Amino acid sequence: MRYKLTFVAGLALGYVVGTRAGRERYEQMKKSLRELSQNPAVRNAAETAGQQGRQFAGRAASAVGEKAGSLPGSISVKITALRERGQNLDDDWGTSNT
Repeated sequence: MRYKLTFVAGLALGYVVGTRAGRERYEQMKKSLRELSQNPAVRNAAETAGQQGRQFAGRAASAVGEKAGSLPGSISVKITALRERGQNLDDDWGTSNT
């Protein structure tokens, strides 16, 4: 219930701020977010977080697999396909771990 209340309060606040600020302020915030997302430090942090998340998910899947025993064939096929798809991703971030 607390999360629903927080969500509704945030939604209401966003509506009020959005209606009072108008289109000009919206365009200004959009430009600032675009500049922030193109910042190399932010891109590197996002890439690092993504890599760590994939590593954690892989370790968690292995741990669950060991405790649960063998997984049904259909699930194993899905996991393998997702792992292969994740390794061949060519994102448009253009970052490097420098």
